[in-house]
Amino acid sequence: MSGRLDALPDSPSDRAQLLFRTVAKLAANLRGDGHYDADVGTRIGPLVMRLGELEPSLAGPIGDALGHLPDGPTSLVTVHAADLSRNCTIRLRAIDALLEWAELGHPQARAALSEVASDHRTQDVTVWTKALNRIALFGDASVEQGLLRALADTQHRGVRWSALACAELGFRRAVPLINALLEHPDPMVREGACEALGLFEEPVSIPALAARLNDETNWVRSRAALALGQIGGDRALAVLWQAMMERRNPKANHLASAIAAFGPPVVDDLIALTTDPDPDLRALACRALGSTADDRALPALERRAAHDLARTTLGGLVATAAKQGLRTAHRIRARTTST
Repeated sequence: MSGRLDALPDSPSDRAQLLFRTVAKLAANLRGDGHYDADVGTRIGPLVMRLGELEPSLAGPIGDALGHLPDGPTSLVTVHAADLSRNCTIRLRAIDALLEWAELGHPQARAALSEVASDHRTQDVTVWTKALNRIALFGDASVEQGLLRALADTQHRGVRWSALACAELGFRRAVPLINALLEHPDPMVREGACEALGLFEEPVSIPALAARLNDETNWVRSRAALALGQIGGDRALAVLWQAMMERRNPKANHLASAIAAFGPPVVDDLIALTTDPDPDLRALACRALGSTADDRALPALERRAAHDLARTTLGGLVATAAKQGLRTAHRIRARTTST
């Protein structure tokens, strides 16, 4: 903050909220470990007095914080934790504040957030999913049972976030439940399940993900292909390669990208595919080769860019796909060099 109180928002409630968050951040930032140092009263006293004028209900907890230095941050976090039982707008603000404290390592904030994540039945879905989006800040084994229970509740609007949170924390008991979500009627849930299974890198999910390569929704097909690429291994590669060869769809860039993720082992096969009689497959091979950025790929791409004027079933030139592949390869190589 600049220190000018007249620069704050006009609404008293907004001004109080901004001041409250500022006090909380200053309190922790003074010593980075969530506790005040000796001159905290001098540093934030004027802010606290102004806050008390704008929002009298907060003056007591802030005063307690200043009066008992070791417990100061705990007093502030207690206010936010209590706000989780108020209306939705206040609960969302409280979650934001608790996440900031959790990021600073405050144990009570982490405990409050863990309680939110542990029981989806008592939480507004927007509050609950906001907490789960930052599950890495506070999640541990204590939330596993609650997340598995939420994952089994397939009608809950936050089930997608349940799957992703379990994957983020590595709760492998969730894998069968997430596999089942691949059949969920909501494409957003199916897409989230694919993403979660990719994070697990669990080979047992390969058959279920292979079926999603035929999903009616494009972004689900793309995420399933990406997940197979993350899982890796010969089985996943065989599934992706078979799908690309059978569909011969020039728009199946998600398959080409996923195959490219396997890196050097697939380059020779992709180079060979650039000579296939089917222009659609040649175009896909060119795009995949570009994503590998492998030295061996460049001569094959340059030849196709210069001479392959055949058209795919969508009317595009194979040469254009090769040029796109070259641009991708050069961009990746330049980025790698700069880092």
